[in-house]
Amino acid sequence: MTTPPVTAPAPATAVPVATGTRGARAAWIMLASGWSANQFSALLGAYRSRFGLTESTVTGLFAVYVVGLIPALLIAGPLADRRGRRRVALAALALNVLSTLLLMVGGAWGGTWLLLSGRFLTGVSAGALLAAGSAWIKELSDSPRRPGLFVSAGFATGGLVAALIAQWAPWPMVTAYVPHVVLGVAAGWLALAAPETGRPTPVHSPEAHEHTGHRFRRTVLPLAPWVFAAPTIGFVTLPSTLHTGLILTGVATAVVPGTGLLTARRVRSTPTAGLLVVAAGTATAAVAAATENEPLALLAAIVLGAGYGLSLTYGLTRTAALAPPHQLARWTARFWTAAYLGMFTPYVLTLLGHVTTTPVLLTAITLLALAHAVFSSRQVERPTRRRTRDTFPQFLQKR
Repeated sequence: MTTPPVTAPAPATAVPVATGTRGARAAWIMLASGWSANQFSALLGAYRSRFGLTESTVTGLFAVYVVGLIPALLIAGPLADRRGRRRVALAALALNVLSTLLLMVGGAWGGTWLLLSGRFLTGVSAGALLAAGSAWIKELSDSPRRPGLFVSAGFATGGLVAALIAQWAPWPMVTAYVPHVVLGVAAGWLALAAPETGRPTPVHSPEAHEHTGHRFRRTVLPLAPWVFAAPTIGFVTLPSTLHTGLILTGVATAVVPGTGLLTARRVRSTPTAGLLVVAAGTATAAVAAATENEPLALLAAIVLGAGYGLSLTYGLTRTAALAPPHQLARWTARFWTAAYLGMFTPYVLTLLGHVTTTPVLLTAITLLALAHAVFSSRQVERPTRRRTRDTFPQFLQKR
């Protein structure tokens, strides 16, 4: 009988993992990260109409966020494992606030290159926050769900607040960003009180590492792109297809991650469940796009939000369970990197829109999600049956 690998204790000099209020105080940096991503999404229609930007330019402004985010994730994850999560996370938060100030200047002057630069730096800072901050907050609070919950709360509130301000406040392309600057500074002040977490000494068990790595690549990474493919269809593709107003766009931007937040808090997810809900959402979105039905589009956004919440919860929880403790930040970064690839979905749909209609494309995505759900259910069943055969003799031996 093989003995399972035992995690080595943290070094004596490491700060013990904190719980309770320290984890909650530091988690506000994740809310600032989510807010910074979606405050811009709610203003896409306003940028299009006020500055006369083309559809491809507006979609490109949305996508350049991911171009900055993915390299930052891949660099910040290993860096946080080596240098400490706290240092990387707080530096990323400072850059996050700076990127919003750049967007404010771009909004005042109407400079596309300033907007592109600000959006790119938002992606870089958010990527570093997701990699280092997710690991830091998970270790501070011993809750793999907490980073995802705070990010989702930022996604839900940032877009809606920005849309409301842009609708009624003066200088909307500037004032819509003020709440994030205030939030980022406040989150940084709260997080300063939280300590660095201990980094466990690596345990040399190549067999165990390869086994968990294989499970991670087989079950978590294939699901990850659906995490953001679902919500971006809900609050980018659908409003753009139906040519909805600023307020409805802001509502969709809030409803999708808001539903995801509620779902993530209350439902224990499986990959199959998340994919089936995403498929139901894209099918509803296809009908809404074909009939130009705004209430149905809002329903589709709600269902897509639930699929986002289920997929995100499963991904973060499973990543935390499989990752070696001394590599938690880099494994979390890999999950977020694969997840954010899904944010290119609206851009791909825009490009393919010259070939066929949006309802047809959304129907194709529905079929793809259903096929993935079938494949995922088989992947989950196989190890379950194997575990039953393997562990029963071990149980007899222990008796």
